Parts: sequence; C-alpha cells; structure tokens
Amino acid sequence: MYQVITMYGDNEPWWFFEEWQKDIQEKVIFSTLAEAQHYYQEQWQVIYADYQYIHAKPNYLSAFWNDGDERWCEECDEDLQQYKGLALLKDYQPLLIESERELYEATNSSGKAKRCQRSK
Repeated sequence: MYQVITMYGDNEPWWFFEEWQKDIQEKVIFSTLAEAQHYYQEQWQVIYADYQYIHAKPNYLSAFWNDGDERWCEECDEDLQQYKGLALLKDYQPLLIESERELYEATNSSGKAKRCQRSK
C-alpha cells in the first residue's frame, strides 16, 4: 500500500525521527503507485501555493515553510522553524524511485532551517 501524507512540525519529512508519525495531519491510502503519484502531484501544487520556501528530495519528499512560522522550544531555548511536509511512501517507508523533476527542481530553500538538537 502507498500513503500520501501531509505533516506539520519541527522536521522536514525525510528525517523520520522517532515518533515522526505524531506530526501527520492527513493520510490518504492508495493501492497503486500511479494513483498515489497523481494525488501527490495535486497536493504538491496546492501546498506550494501557500508557502514561500520549499526544499524537496527527488523521491517524493517535500518540505514547505514560511518565514516567521516558528514555535518556541523550551528544551532548546529558541524558536524552531515549522514545516509543512508532503510525502509519498510505501508501507510508511520512502520510495526508491525518482519523482517528476519539476517537483524537486523547484527547490527554494533559503530562510531559517532549525531543529531541536536536544530532544532527538
């Protein structure tokens, strides 16, 4: 089974830190890769329209963010950037195939990119 998930939190979707699934906001399940790819591409366009910055990997993993979208981390004693993540996974694991080139060549990754160093 394939999953297209959207996440929101401190980390880009390719990190898969312990308890990463707590950041999932939406999950849609597909039986075929083609259906999942089509839905991912639609969601990518919708999310892309709302964010200033993007960093994407070639295997259907994308992070989007805006300046100022941060949360205070007591453990770190600093603000952490918040990311909207979009991922196409197979059995909750990253794919080993490459996405459409325009989905990762649109990367604009300037801006603040931090994550909590203490809780990982």
